[in-house]
Amino acid sequence: MEEGDKYGKELDLAVRIVHLACSLCQKVQQRLVSSSDEQVLAKDDDSPVTIADWSVQATVSWLLSEFLEGQNVSIVAEEDVQTLSKSDAADLLAAVVNTVNECLAEAPKYGLQCPKDALGTSKILEAISRCNSTGGPTGRHWVLDPVDGTLGFVRGDQYAVALALIEEGKLVLGVLGCPNYPMKKELLNYNHRRHQTMPKSLPSSDIWEKGRVMYARRGSGQAWMQPLILGDTKFEWPNSARLIQVSPVDDPSLATFCEPVEKANSNHSFTAGLANSMGLKKKPMRVHSMVKYAAIARGDAEIFIKFARSGYKEKIWDHAAGVVIIEEAGGVVTDAGGRPLDFSRGLYLEGLDRGIIACSGLMLHDKIIGAVYASWDSSNL
Repeated sequence: MEEGDKYGKELDLAVRIVHLACSLCQKVQQRLVSSSDEQVLAKDDDSPVTIADWSVQATVSWLLSEFLEGQNVSIVAEEDVQTLSKSDAADLLAAVVNTVNECLAEAPKYGLQCPKDALGTSKILEAISRCNSTGGPTGRHWVLDPVDGTLGFVRGDQYAVALALIEEGKLVLGVLGCPNYPMKKELLNYNHRRHQTMPKSLPSSDIWEKGRVMYARRGSGQAWMQPLILGDTKFEWPNSARLIQVSPVDDPSLATFCEPVEKANSNHSFTAGLANSMGLKKKPMRVHSMVKYAAIARGDAEIFIKFARSGYKEKIWDHAAGVVIIEEAGGVVTDAGGRPLDFSRGLYLEGLDRGIIACSGLMLHDKIIGAVYASWDSSNL
């Protein structure tokens, strides 16, 4: 990254922050998956996934505000502070305070300054409540999804930490931390199947657990990937980074396509019909979270199709970081009408035409758009 690059300082900061947030999530997830089954399935109140959400949000908010001092830092994020502020949430709040301070103590390893003293409850609540922006077409807004892929997180499977920057309604940079991203693409949806079939042997940790952080800056024509920092190793920029590119596959019969695991907000039957009409031969790779975007940017898959069920509105933090990374890696992301996604209209992707299509290249993209128009009238959406 050249020093003169626009948004170079912001990208450098965002990458370091996401690395640190991934470390936080890994620790919380390890405690979660080693707990009893009941605790793994618990997702309300003081469940560890909630601790991770609020802890990442507080950490990212504090670091952005500290390092961009003098700027009016606007952050759009998923969690609000109300639940955490209630009198019956004292234990949960204490766990968040402890997790945040434990995380910030490691900040120097990533070239970030930690607070002189541990942050108290009021400072952490203030950092979380600062993430109350609604975005929009003017100004600069950071967009954060602290733990994208709740189900993946509680299963010990795929999830992501996503941070993007929007300026004057346009995406300008994105960083995706994928702590469980495997070295081998065949293992991308492995853990989801493992929870159902429980094979006798698991892949070795050097293949499975290293994780990746991927990032890109708008207009650079480049997307990058770094391994997560392990043990006492210090973060090195940019020595550990390597370029990533989308797959060159443009034959639908050879393409791998991703879709959400959850059926609640995605119409699997429509995408199955679409895949069949296009001649997609492979079974869909069902992956939690924005890791699907990472898979396309890295060349491990070619297509991500998502058609939400009626009434579901797509939120900007579920897509922003992934979109800029795919596009700078050489891919294409549009709605089903072929139009770019509009991140300038607040918390939601307003005006979205039916669904989202992310592809490794224009040829596959055009085929999908054509198949959507051919299939739409006979669908049940």
